[in-house]
Amino acid sequence: MRLEKKVIIVTGSCTGIGKAIAKRCVAEGGRVVIHGLEPELGQEVVQELGPANAVLHIEDLATEGVAERLVAVAVKAFGRLDAVVNNAALVLSSNLHTTDLTFFRRMLDVNTLAPFALIKAALPQLKQNRGCVLNIGSVNGWSGEPDLMAYSVSKGALMTLTRNLGDTLHREDGVRVNQINPGWVITENEARRKHEQGLAEDWYKDVPPVFAPSGRILWPAEIAAAAVYWLADESGPISGQIVDLEQYPFIGRNPPKN
Repeated sequence: MRLEKKVIIVTGSCTGIGKAIAKRCVAEGGRVVIHGLEPELGQEVVQELGPANAVLHIEDLATEGVAERLVAVAVKAFGRLDAVVNNAALVLSSNLHTTDLTFFRRMLDVNTLAPFALIKAALPQLKQNRGCVLNIGSVNGWSGEPDLMAYSVSKGALMTLTRNLGDTLHREDGVRVNQINPGWVITENEARRKHEQGLAEDWYKDVPPVFAPSGRILWPAEIAAAAVYWLADESGPISGQIVDLEQYPFIGRNPPKN
């Protein structure tokens, strides 16, 4: 049991990568705070994991005071808090011409400022328990697709936050902060988005080799398996690190041959 007795907040865990991480945490002996915007889906996750292992909190991360309430839920339900997984994110298409300041601010509020607020609110508990933070970014944070401009900027800012706090909090408070950047992952929401963009319902079964050299894209459970290492004590003193989880090098990739 790599996470035995650890209590972990996983934002955005009613579906997708967050749900997979929460399930893997419980399988490894941990207890989790499930969070999201979908009460019915969240209740299903809690029922699957068991009320002794999971508790649900439904609230928009951009709401004032939500970070403090998430920490309070963890401490009330389980008596402590050992780790935070900042997974929740808005994934919306936009470019220079379609992005206004209201849209951009909303993206930064959820994808960058909410993780900052939760780390700050959780710090007393994390410091007391020699805990850690795992931020879930995106390979798009390095540059981004043409129509993921605001999203990519928010994830690039998250990487800088991870580097900065991974140094300062580790030295000053004994709290490690790291980040994993998933590539293309087949989640419920991603399947729906691509279908809405005109692709066939089973589009993920025939992804071009340029995007999926292995013949498929990533599964949420594969991201969850990697997340456990950073949440467990076995990652030791490592902090301030950014790790890409993709099936090809995102930066400096050799262009495909025609």
